[in-house]
Amino acid sequence: MEIEDKIYYLRVILAAIAGSILGVIVKPNSDHSNTIGLTILIGIIFYAISQIIASRIAKGVPKDKKKKVITIAIFGYIFMLFTFMVLIYTVLNQNII
Repeated sequence: MEIEDKIYYLRVILAAIAGSILGVIVKPNSDHSNTIGLTILIGIIFYAISQIIASRIAKGVPKDKKKKVITIAIFGYIFMLFTFMVLIYTVLNQNII
């Protein structure tokens, strides 16, 4: 498996974890401005963690590819975060009217 693939899967897994945490934290009657801020904050924290781990994985990579390490799977990260957030939120709160 190549380094780019490892970083991609690392970010997707961390996004799934962050989305699951957000799905549990967000409540149906909560203020939406707080929910947006919380989503952005947790998303940035987990992305920063993934960046730290990715930079350690990519130590021996040439400099031209090191710049790419920052942007690998950023859209996959965002969409996976939202997907798991909505999925967990829906499963936990489906009985609420």
